[in-house]
Amino acid sequence: MSHRLYCDTEFHISDSCSRSRRRCGTMSENQDQSELRSEPPAQPNIETLGLIGTGMIGSVLARLAVAAGLNVVLSNSRGPETLADLVAELGEQARAATPAEAARAGDLVVATIPLRAYTRLSPTDLAGKVVIDTMNYYPERDDRIAELDAAELTTSELVQRHLAGSRVVKAFNNIDFRRLFTSARPAGAADRSALPLAGDDAEAKARVARLLDVLGYDAVDIGPLAESWRSEPGTSVYVLPYMAARPKGMDEEATGRWFFETPGVTLSADRVRELTATTDRAPAGGSSTAITDD
Repeated sequence: MSHRLYCDTEFHISDSCSRSRRRCGTMSENQDQSELRSEPPAQPNIETLGLIGTGMIGSVLARLAVAAGLNVVLSNSRGPETLADLVAELGEQARAATPAEAARAGDLVVATIPLRAYTRLSPTDLAGKVVIDTMNYYPERDDRIAELDAAELTTSELVQRHLAGSRVVKAFNNIDFRRLFTSARPAGAADRSALPLAGDDAEAKARVARLLDVLGYDAVDIGPLAESWRSEPGTSVYVLPYMAARPKGMDEEATGRWFFETPGVTLSADRVRELTATTDRAPAGGSSTAITDD
């Protein structure tokens, strides 16, 4: 049996994980918001993070942002009223809005929706914005996209072409939502991990790198959007290096518990550079990371 791990959606690895969904981004007994905020971050010229999409990755980014003292404006495809519980949990630094309002409000805007819906992102609302693209291509979910299958474009180049008036930066697409939350560390911590980013605009990448720093991660610039395939599904830096080895012989329920309860593995900036520099290009969308029964 294979339990799929999607990095950018509300898919779950198993029914047992689905029952535990609210645990994915809640603070553990040993990690509260004051711990994440332990050192006030240097002000990175970012006050408000807009989120278009509040699935697994989006909701974790919102929690990390609030813990770091940022304001967040949340949106999804179902309407602001469906975000009432998350807003209540996050507190006064969070509010729900429409995607257009989140786009306008954000100093940076995160697009964290299934790739098949990327054309719903409004070029008008996002004009002039730095847009952080967390999206990955999973053909079993997104259907086939010929330009990606032919390796004519990367997913982020596809998004950048659609959002011609924006500056797109690829980030947060190569780590699962649980490790994204639990592995965040203050700057200078010995066990701080790094995440790759890619983009065509140096200033936009610098702003996203500052956001990563505030949220608890070092940033590794892997080049322009044409090189963003280096962090896509099937590559050496995608998901698995941030996770401990899974014990053999676990059933579905035990796999779900292991996924939620097992701490992440520290991945240094040097290791991210090594993995992204030496990885082979996998077939586009050819592999979503799986936790597979042996």
